[in-house]
Amino acid sequence: MSLDKVLAISGKPGLYKLIMQTRNGFIAESLLDNKRLSVTMNHNVSVLSEIAIYTLTEEVPLKTVLTTIATKENNGPSSVSHKDSKDKLEEYFFGILPDYDEDRVYPSDIKKVIQWYNLLQKNDLLDFTETSEDDSEEVNEAPVSEKE
Repeated sequence: MSLDKVLAISGKPGLYKLIMQTRNGFIAESLLDNKRLSVTMNHNVSVLSEIAIYTLTEEVPLKTVLTTIATKENNGPSSVSHKDSKDKLEEYFFGILPDYDEDRVYPSDIKKVIQWYNLLQKNDLLDFTETSEDDSEEVNEAPVSEKE
């Protein structure tokens, strides 16, 4: 599945899968409990394909970071939990993305990435091979960083 259909909704736990658009917003399904939610334009919604992580030289798309974690973990769950200590999370993330910008990537961002990876892995949504090259070019042209 493409990250274009996976959403993070501010104030709501976990991730959501876009089901369909409505007149006033859209319907999303939680990856945590499969409950559906009506999302209006009043909600702050981030599409995972538009999120990038700051490094010292560029912004790396979240898809690349998730793929690197999957490679390191042999497509299994992360060896650290999002509930681990700040130091342990930063050490793990440094192993994933050695040149991430420590001034602009906060421990809360690292927690989110680890939590999102584990949730996507649990729901078997880490296979990005079906996305077209046009999708990946679009992400590389205009990455956006998410700070909540």
